[in-house]
Amino acid sequence: MSSMILTVAMLVVANVFMTFAWYGHLKLQSSGVSSNWPLYAIILFSWGIALVEYCFQVPANRIGYQGNGGPFSLMQLKVMQEVITLVVFMVFSALMFSEFTFKWNHAAAALLLVAAVYLVFMD
Repeated sequence: MSSMILTVAMLVVANVFMTFAWYGHLKLQSSGVSSNWPLYAIILFSWGIALVEYCFQVPANRIGYQGNGGPFSLMQLKVMQEVITLVVFMVFSALMFSEFTFKWNHAAAALLLVAAVYLVFMD
């Protein structure tokens, strides 16, 4: 598998775990699973999920970075990461939170992110 595809795939997987680490506890709370957990337990639970995220994020950046022989500059890696984060977050929100609605300003922001990716990959 090329380092480009591997980097992007690992960034997607990392962001799925990070989204669950950051926002999954809210769904657990609203469903009653963790509503009685103390805050330190929620933090430790989220850290455990974030550890898995780091197991994908760090290697993705090392594999993808031009300084290590990868295809992406540091800025390209960061902008891709942000776009992937927001796409994963939107899918997660739509699936897990019934009150989430996708609005015109969300679409406009997504288009601006696509423009950011285009601009960062220009010479």
